[in-house]
This record gives sequence, structure tokens and C-alpha cells, in this order.
Amino acid sequence: MSNIREAVMDLERHAAEQGWDRPLGLYALVPTADLLKAEPALAGLLGIDSPVDPDELTPVEQEPLPDDVPLEEALGRILWPDEVAGCALVMERLVVKGSDETLAVGEDPVTSGRETEEIRMVAGVLRDGSRHCAMRMRSHDSDDKVLNGADLIPALTSALALTLDLDEGEGGAPGGQAANG
Repeated sequence: MSNIREAVMDLERHAAEQGWDRPLGLYALVPTADLLKAEPALAGLLGIDSPVDPDELTPVEQEPLPDDVPLEEALGRILWPDEVAGCALVMERLVVKGSDETLAVGEDPVTSGRETEEIRMVAGVLRDGSRHCAMRMRSHDSDDKVLNGADLIPALTSALALTLDLDEGEGGAPGGQAANG
């Protein structure tokens, strides 16, 4: 599967169309050909009228993650079924300008005394280990200002890789349950 970049960039454009201040979104990345074989009626809904590239991926939005559980812990509870080729996460965070530090969810940037920038991050990982990320800053909210690359947000792609039971070094594989979807 080599279309992780395309899937991530499509999700980033979709998130941009929805606007800012959106909740976190978790997606299963499923081979489009497999999805259409299992659910032929989806071809019409997705506007597909010809055979698809075997590497093309369709993001399938999952149930929201629990609000009362830290993201790392919530991801640690997920183990995707074999039919899922990969997964992606779309999230907004406040990052301290000039660093890679993010403010905790709910932390007030005014009381923290630090200058912040609102960003939207999209990260995706496939079972074959390929990964891609995109990042849009609210202050530079245009398609031509989106940063992207395989190693842009390594902590997030590593956390997602663990949900696919990929060996990410220390930490091991998560115990888990199948994602609902």
C-alpha cells in the first residue's frame, strides 16, 4: 500500500472544509476495492463508476474516542481487525510557538503565559509501516501552506502504529479490543 500520503491529504482537505474547532476524528483506512466488494452499493454513494486502484484507501470514520481518557490510553485500547490496512487521526491542538510542546486539553493559553498557535494535525499509518502526516496552522489557513511529510509528527504516528500491532520498539503491542465502526 503506497497511498498513505493521498489518504492523509484527502482527510486534511476534508477537515479543512469542515472548519476549525472540530472534535478529534479516528479513521480506519480500508482498501477501497475490498470495501466495494463487501458493500457494492457504496460505489454509487462514493461516486465510483469504474474499477479502483488496488492501493486506493477509503477512510471510515470510527466512533468518537472517550473524552475522559487521555489520547494515548484510548489509542492503547484499540487493536484493528486484519481487514483494516491502516488508521488515521485528525486532531486540533494548541502548540507553544517555537517548540513542539502542545498544551494539555483544556489548559488555558492565557494562564500558561506562553504564546500559542492553533494547529490541525492529520497522521496516518499503514500495516506495511508507511506513514504520512499533515499539519495546518490556523494563522496560515490555506491549502498551499499545509506542511506534510512522513516524519512530521513521529510521536503520533508511533502511537497509531501500536494500534496496528506494529513493533514500535519499547512499549510493545497494546492489549486491546477491535475498533467499532
